[in-house]
Amino acid sequence: MKNALVLAAGALVACAPAATRQAPPATSSAQVQQAFPGDAKQFVAKVNEDLKHLSVESSTAEWIKSTYITDDTERNAAVANERLLAYSSDAAKTATKFKDMSLDADTTRMLYLLRIGSLVIDDPAKRQELTSLGARLEGYYGAAKDAKGRDLEELSKIIDRSHNYDELLDAWRSWHDTARPQRQRYERFVQLENEGARGAGFANMGDMWRAGYDMPPEQFEKETDRLWQQVKPLYDDLHCYVRAQLQKTYGKDKVPDGKPIPAHLLGNMWAQEWTNVYPLVEPYKGVANLDVDGALAAQKWDATRVVKTGEAFFTSMGLDPLPKTFWERSMITKPRDREVVCHASAWDVSFSDDLRIKMCIRNPPTEEDLTTVHHELGHDYYFHAYYKLPFLYQAGANDGFHEAIGDALVLSMTPGYLKQLGLVPAIQSDEKAVINFQMKNALAKVAFLPFGKLIDQWRWDVFSGKTAPSEYNKAWWALRTRDQGVSAPVARTEQDFDPGAKYHIPANVAYTRYFLARLLQFQFYRAMCQAAGQKGPLHQCSFYGSKEAGQRLWKMLALGASKPWPDALEAMTGQRQMDGSALLEYFQPLEGWLKQQNQGKRCGW
Repeated sequence: MKNALVLAAGALVACAPAATRQAPPATSSAQVQQAFPGDAKQFVAKVNEDLKHLSVESSTAEWIKSTYITDDTERNAAVANERLLAYSSDAAKTATKFKDMSLDADTTRMLYLLRIGSLVIDDPAKRQELTSLGARLEGYYGAAKDAKGRDLEELSKIIDRSHNYDELLDAWRSWHDTARPQRQRYERFVQLENEGARGAGFANMGDMWRAGYDMPPEQFEKETDRLWQQVKPLYDDLHCYVRAQLQKTYGKDKVPDGKPIPAHLLGNMWAQEWTNVYPLVEPYKGVANLDVDGALAAQKWDATRVVKTGEAFFTSMGLDPLPKTFWERSMITKPRDREVVCHASAWDVSFSDDLRIKMCIRNPPTEEDLTTVHHELGHDYYFHAYYKLPFLYQAGANDGFHEAIGDALVLSMTPGYLKQLGLVPAIQSDEKAVINFQMKNALAKVAFLPFGKLIDQWRWDVFSGKTAPSEYNKAWWALRTRDQGVSAPVARTEQDFDPGAKYHIPANVAYTRYFLARLLQFQFYRAMCQAAGQKGPLHQCSFYGSKEAGQRLWKMLALGASKPWPDALEAMTGQRQMDGSALLEYFQPLEGWLKQQNQGKRCGW
């Protein structure tokens, strides 16, 4: 999900026919300010109206481009995005004229959101260049194939499933090499983004992104560091255990003690989540059958059933069913006749409850597909909760909130819930079963934490100039080694552009939201468990079917971005600070077990 203003290219976007029509030129915000001299309230009202109109046009084009990648659809999206960028750029500049006025709370907040969410680029040629580059970067990623004609989906299947070292290495290198042509485009893209950020009054694009968290950019960076230090000891214990287990499959010569783990051995193209190596690291073999993939295949689940199961979780909590148009307009499987961006995303295409998801659910579906659907529907239900608010409030309290909603429900997918779905056999609740289940969850949730943090750390350094273009790859692997304990499996040079092999870099989607979401989801989960009256250990809680939990969730969702995020967090949890303690409470059984297993081992890297 992207901010529709910052790049002027949403991942929350409209119905196809409108994109081909030429809308009349929108009134410029300068003309609006001239029409309402000194009246900030009227200015904001008109800007809300204009931005919605232009964003629908832009998001419609984005939807078509993402579900039908061609030169024409990329160009069409770039034109629509340039129109939105031109207007929002002008609006942000005009908004500064009202900055020092004493205004009502709503007008003040909307002006603030406008300033932090809009690049300011006066030169039409540069605006067009920026939007065209943005469309090309994402379009190239979506259509990329290796020298043998294999796309990301095919290469990911190898990374996800194979335990053959050389086969894994070939797939990893083949995909990462596809990003090389993106390097020069990205360097120019950074220059233009920074120019737009400076026009909006920020030192660079990284500062502009960090300013979106209701605190100064430098304070936000310290906040993410504080949160990481809270949970890092658990990650370090998990890393030590997983490395020792991988040595049993690949040998200590390939996975040595005291060294980073080679990135291609962790069951994910980017080593961001390690769930697929669970069979290699399972604590107690054969205890508690957690083979959800096998059950989905055996029971012949299809994509529609997966999505309806996700919807059923939300409706069990008293929330509305998805609109009929969701089922008519979503793309839930990969079309055979065209190139598409398979990276899963959620959309409100017309910002008026036009809910959709775009993803390529596999056949047969996997457990990852099932959890991804819950995640994406979390976005859609957030859109649904706030779509009647003024356009500038149609966003999450912060972008981490948006990412955390569906994942909080995934935490509630306990063995008991999966048993209800018929996907696991009779529940085992002994200590061994608990450790197995927690290990599987930790490989997704805990393993992700440093990756979720370092992507934007790399970009903040790129945007600020701390990392020069001549050191893009060197800086990337330095961060991945330092924070993740993961290394490139073969020598990489500055001919490579490995950051560009991860969707969110060419698509220009800020990534710290995912790091925050991994922590916020546990805060949300604990709060909804409390609302549901859960007794006993946190990890055993499922609030499926709890109307009280649904009411607690809806209270926060309905605020959108109308209040600073601490207010929204308090509405859900009673807390005003993001906190890793709920995650640590959830994984308490596993943490103690890992410490026992790691005794006498050479941990760290």
